This record gives sequence, C-alpha cells and structure tokens, in this order.
Amino acid sequence: MGEAAGTYKKVRLIDATGMQRIFARMARELVETVGGAETFALVGIRTRGVPLAQRLALEVERADGTRPPVGLLDITLYRDDLSTVASSPVLKRTEISFPVEAKTIVLCDDVLFTGRTVRAAIDAILDFGRPRRILLAVLVDRGRRELPIEAQFVGKRVSTSATEIVSVTFRETDGHDDVWLLDREAARPVRKRKAAPKGDGPRKGAPARRAAGPEASPAPRRKAAAGAPRRKAPRSGPKRRS
Repeated sequence: MGEAAGTYKKVRLIDATGMQRIFARMARELVETVGGAETFALVGIRTRGVPLAQRLALEVERADGTRPPVGLLDITLYRDDLSTVASSPVLKRTEISFPVEAKTIVLCDDVLFTGRTVRAAIDAILDFGRPRRILLAVLVDRGRRELPIEAQFVGKRVSTSATEIVSVTFRETDGHDDVWLLDREAARPVRKRKAAPKGDGPRKGAPARRAAGPEASPAPRRKAAAGAPRRKAPRSGPKRRS
C-alpha cells in the first residue's frame, strides 16, 4: 500500500537496493525448500502481492534456469468483512491459467498482518482445485496476528504497534520500490518547547545589581599602594599639661 492519509513517515524499513537483495534471497529459499520451478506456482494476491510474485519468478529463473508460472488472485468476494467494506465492492480479475492440482501453490503478498487476507486467498485457491500444499511468501511480516497463519518465506520481520502502518510500494504499481513504517498523526509525539526566561528577575548565575540612591551600600575602600607608609590615627586620650 502507499502512504495513507493522516499518517507520517516514521522510519524507512527497506530501500530499493534492499528489496532487490530480499527478492534474490527469497527465490533461493523457494528453490531449496520446494524444489525445481516446475513443481510450484506463484500466485500474487491483488494488489501488491502481484509484483512480488512476478519479481520472485524472475529471480527463481535466474537461480534455477526455469521460470515458474505466475497467477493473479482477487480475494474481494472471500473477505470476512465484505459486508462492512462497501455496498458495491470493486472486483478485479483473477488469472490462474494452470492447474493447481498436485502442485505447490506459493501465495504472495506484500504485508502479513492479521492473517485474514491470507485466509480469504486460501479459500479462493481451493475453488480452483486441491493443491498438493499451499505456502506463503511475504515481503514484510509485521506481527499482530488474529488468525493462526504464518509465512514460510519472509523478507523482513518488524514489530509494530496498533497505530503503525507498513507502506510498501513497487515500481509496477507505484513508480518506485520502497518500504516505510508510517504512524498516525494523532500518535505523533509532541516536542516540548523550552520556557523563555522571565524578564522580572535576575537570570540564574547572573550577579545581582547594586541599588542606586542613598540606600546604596558604601563603595569599598581602596587598598594602599604597595610600599606606601601608613598614616597613624591620632590618639583620642587627654592631653598632658606641661
């Protein structure tokens, strides 16, 4: 997903170069775990699961020499919150031109969160037949699951709060590759400003001013110059008669 309204960018999770390295690593893990490219198919969950499936298929071809088939899956009618999303949901086409029976199906999505999207995708795949097994590949796993669903291939795991959002963009859908952690504006921490010094009192550490006028303290006596003879004060006793 792109940047949502009412949010701000908190921290970048993956840049374009990091995403490319992740695609290559996940493709190698797929080949090592599942086997040759002829034994499995990649199915991207619309919308941003599709470019992930296409990128993984390209990297598998580079690593194994054979490109696995790629399908596109729209799970709108299988959502458990369909009645609350919209009265007239927008449907996108599903394209699965290969048989799913006796084949390992690797579902692909950009972010794994509650697990409800993946649950809907599994139901949609089962309407096409009975695969040998169904695995899950995601670019980012942000935790906070609501269903017992886990991914077998993960690009990056991130711990998130309830207000945070993981924003994934692809060249194919958004014009650039990037992954950011967003947060809602209401949760943005407020920076406290330093209080200005008060003008009706002396600043801390500043010397106190002397009062002007008759009540002012007398000026300090000057010290005699070094080596000068000191004057003796006259005695105040009675004078002697001669």
